[in-house]
Amino acid sequence: MEITKPPEAEEDLVMDSSVDHKGRLPRRASTGCWKASLFIIAIEFAERLSYFGLATNLIIYLTQVLHQDLKTAVRNVNYWSGVTAVIPLLGGFIADAYSGRYATVVVSSLIYIVGLLLLTMSQLIPGLKPCDEDEPDSATCRRSLSAHAIAFFVAMYLISFGTGGHKPALESFGADQFDDNHEAERRKKMSYFNWWNFGLCSGMILGVTVVVYLAVNVGWWIGNALLTCIMAVSLVIFIAGRPVYRYRAPEGSPFTPMLRAAVAAVAKRRMTLPSDASELYELRKTEQKKRLLYHTDRLKFLDKAAIIEHKGDEAAFAAEKYNPWRLATVTQVEELKLVLSMIPVWITAMPFGMCVAQTNTFFIKQCSVTDRRFGHFTIPAASVFCLSAIGMLLTVTFYDKILIPLLRRSTGSVRGISILKRIGIGITIVAAGIATAALVERRRLLEAAQGRNVSLLWLVPQFFILGIGDGFALVGLQEYFYEQVPDGMRSLGIAFYLSVLGIPNFICSLLITIVDRITSKGSNGSWFAKDVNDSRLDLYYWLLTAISAVNLCAYVYIAKGYSYKRVQRKVANDMIL
Repeated sequence: MEITKPPEAEEDLVMDSSVDHKGRLPRRASTGCWKASLFIIAIEFAERLSYFGLATNLIIYLTQVLHQDLKTAVRNVNYWSGVTAVIPLLGGFIADAYSGRYATVVVSSLIYIVGLLLLTMSQLIPGLKPCDEDEPDSATCRRSLSAHAIAFFVAMYLISFGTGGHKPALESFGADQFDDNHEAERRKKMSYFNWWNFGLCSGMILGVTVVVYLAVNVGWWIGNALLTCIMAVSLVIFIAGRPVYRYRAPEGSPFTPMLRAAVAAVAKRRMTLPSDASELYELRKTEQKKRLLYHTDRLKFLDKAAIIEHKGDEAAFAAEKYNPWRLATVTQVEELKLVLSMIPVWITAMPFGMCVAQTNTFFIKQCSVTDRRFGHFTIPAASVFCLSAIGMLLTVTFYDKILIPLLRRSTGSVRGISILKRIGIGITIVAAGIATAALVERRRLLEAAQGRNVSLLWLVPQFFILGIGDGFALVGLQEYFYEQVPDGMRSLGIAFYLSVLGIPNFICSLLITIVDRITSKGSNGSWFAKDVNDSRLDLYYWLLTAISAVNLCAYVYIAKGYSYKRVQRKVANDMIL
């Protein structure tokens, strides 16, 4: 679609390659920014309410309704959580390359709603309803549970697939509403990720309190029916905001230009780099609509892809430019460098994800065996997860409204603190939270050995500390994987962030299997017994703490030498760079 520039002043128009819903250059006053982001945050609020209303209660449902033992239930939770966070890699790729972010959100939301509807039906239709919990071993009950389990897991994995397109496309679509080339909008964008997580945490809190309470105390189908209605209404609200959104057309596979740059660098591996980087090839006029990147000195071998072989021969140079497998631009080379430089950060974020994975598995199971009575009211075990959300919500508010303004004045930097420093602080706090959990679990086991259940209040610190760590690390990771990837793969960048929370679930499952086999041979038995009171989760938490401590050293080393993305702020619409 060709974009024609109206005669209005450039300040009135958004010149960042986005278009409005009619395919025209967007007007700054009537599109984007918070007026658009509020619609987007609304559907994120509903999705997170739905997700955490299901995810935090899943371990309870598997053990109490499907009668799975602790190890099997934890593995199933980890598999589902892992798949839910890894599928966005596919959804983000499709959104960036082919379907566009808006369309991906709409389609994936419909899949999500179908999953919620099936989940509700599995608890209402007579042939699919789970049997009476009082007779779990009867033949009739086993058949009923088998049919229900099939419908239940099909519904849950439909929700996973819906999340796979919804999460990466929606968050990046929201960030697209702010123009990086405009100083005021760029500042607002720095707050966007904080307020995005504010909406996320608000949905999370309602999900793990109101929805979980209704499911446990009134009926599982009531909670699921409520979530279905909320998601359907939020989709209508999201579609209603269509006139004020800014859209970016899909650009095809973002990996193809990077693969070409890598092939060109290998093909010219014996050539000598020029002493002046300005002699490397770069588009200079309106040939390239996206933002151009400055040259950096990292991974210099790849710069050979931009060496001009026929500099003095115009005819040969013209032919050379039309072979993208032989000649790449500086921007294409820098985009490849960005992705390669991101890999070590991505790897060192995995132990953080392993720690976070404990909050909706073992942490919730621990809560189920504590004294949760407050007068005549018993708090559902999964509702305690809201403490983590509250910790994150308070941290995000403090960070955006108090800490950042102070840091801006003291450092002179618009950002206040670098993205990787923010992530590092969060990783450190989360490791401290897991160490706290180990200490608390040891005390709980000692009390359980005496036939006493500790108060739920003992578990408050570990949830709250991890929430504070999330306020630093999770928001930092979102911003990092959105900002530091090439512009054409920002949905995929958010998917990489989500994979930091998804892949660790599979790693935890593998770690549990290995530790279970090793410790089962000892005289004291496995760390993961059928009953949580016979398990040694405190030792497992100490193992995670040790892994996190070693990993933190590697992360600090990588972060110190990291070179951030350097963008030529103006898009090459009609200026020569």
